[in-house]
Amino acid sequence: MKRMIWDTVKIFVIFVACTFLFYFGLRVMHTEYEQYHRYDPPEGQSIKVFNTDQRFIDRLNLFFRLGE
Repeated sequence: MKRMIWDTVKIFVIFVACTFLFYFGLRVMHTEYEQYHRYDPPEGQSIKVFNTDQRFIDRLNLFFRLGE
């Protein structure tokens, strides 16, 4: 009986340690990517790929034709 309780405590301690490690790892990743600016204006030779002059019906037709 004593051996089963000791094994249960070891598993619980390992589970808690892994949970803390995972949690703090996620927090570190969050702070790293929180400061990453994804929407900075592009640099160099960039072109606009989305044409807003096209009508919605034409875009919807293309969407259904290509199956995307």
